[in-house]
Amino acid sequence: MAGQRYDEVIDAVPDEAGYVRGLGSRQIQMIAIGGAIGTGLFLGAGTAISKAGPSLILSYAVAGVVIFVIMRALGELLTYRAASGSFAEYAREFLGPFAGFVTGWTYWLFWVVTGMAETTAAAVYVRFWEPGIPQWASALAFLVLLYAANLISVRLFGEIEFWFSMVKVTAIVGMILLGIGVLLFGFTDAGDTASVGHLWNGGGFFPEGVGATVMTLQIVMFAYLGVELVGVTAGESRDPARTLPRAVNTLPWRIALFYVGALVIILSLVPWQEFAPGVSPFVAAFEKMGIPAGASIINGVVLTAALSSCNSGMYSTGRMLRNLALCGQAPGRMAALNGRRTPAVAITASCLLMGVGVLLNYLAPAKAFEYITSVATVCGLWTWAVILVCQIRYRRAWRGTRLPAPAFKAPGGLWPSGAALAFLFLVVVLIGIDDDARISLYVLPVWAALLVLGYALLARRSPGALRDPARDPLHAENGHL
Repeated sequence: MAGQRYDEVIDAVPDEAGYVRGLGSRQIQMIAIGGAIGTGLFLGAGTAISKAGPSLILSYAVAGVVIFVIMRALGELLTYRAASGSFAEYAREFLGPFAGFVTGWTYWLFWVVTGMAETTAAAVYVRFWEPGIPQWASALAFLVLLYAANLISVRLFGEIEFWFSMVKVTAIVGMILLGIGVLLFGFTDAGDTASVGHLWNGGGFFPEGVGATVMTLQIVMFAYLGVELVGVTAGESRDPARTLPRAVNTLPWRIALFYVGALVIILSLVPWQEFAPGVSPFVAAFEKMGIPAGASIINGVVLTAALSSCNSGMYSTGRMLRNLALCGQAPGRMAALNGRRTPAVAITASCLLMGVGVLLNYLAPAKAFEYITSVATVCGLWTWAVILVCQIRYRRAWRGTRLPAPAFKAPGGLWPSGAALAFLFLVVVLIGIDDDARISLYVLPVWAALLVLGYALLARRSPGALRDPARDPLHAENGHL
């Protein structure tokens, strides 16, 4: 192997699941950053601001603390065992085969519908520049391009995601620096009216009341969906014991900068009363400053965010579907890898289902985004709850000396995880109260019934496939925790 770089040698060595560890530290860091920045911030924040005013900053900060607790819990599990199936693997080990089945398929569904939604959003953004292009045509073109990239290699996926994330990060940092300049030196059209006083002068910090602020938590949590994607990369990271904890530990400053910091600047430049639902707060800030190309710049950034999310969706659905197949919980052919060690069959099956979004864009372009995003938040909340419960069960196991202690312990013991679980339950209650968001709960019983039916059929046909002792040492030894 003389003359070969170290990372090239590592790339050539498959892990225990057959994957190639082709994601380096640089890519993992940007995937972690990109997972925390999406259309929920670039677009969704406008709706939330119009409902709660400046107090939305507090909602993002509080939710950010909860997300950090969840990610530290995930980090603890990842350093215990960097499994390619991530959440489904941990659910299978600590909660039983049915929990692993539900978690794997639910996370797969989450990214399938997210992929549908993001290709739809990307097609809408293209029409900003070229209204004559049919929405379905753009959605199909993006779907095919990202599908091809995901088939080629995990390294290409990592590079694409790196540059997508770089665009988003650069846009937000540039916005923050420009906003600080306006506040300090008064240049641009916004200079005469920009002031940090907008944070409390327009009816106070809670202009619509504390209740309105609490109700925005569901919107805020949707904006954080995807931050857990770094866990799915564990099986293809070159040095997971080093890169994954580093990615998790940088989460607080990412939330503080990209969410809290950006909102503080935007709400100082533009009074909260001027924001409207469906309008990007970044576009509103650029327009306030009188930058002619501002709308086009932000439209390009939001397009990048949508494509980034769809790219991540193809990656994660392929890996999760293959993990289910390896455990006998999905058709066996989904476990196949192509010559480049990517789960080509699983990616293809997931991508074909995402293609339903293209059909919806053809049949009902005005309602497509609303139709296919109704389940994303609930699926994400389930995944986060499973991470927390598995971490609690794991902690009890290693404290009882049944499993090794983690190399990356979550701070504070078990109580932060319990508090985070209570917070997630509160968000579900808020979803049920809100008329606009309640539709996501209507889908839940249907999906639960399908999962129960599917598991029952699987148990009848292949009962031995539901538990793999080699992957489930704790259950094999102890039966339970």
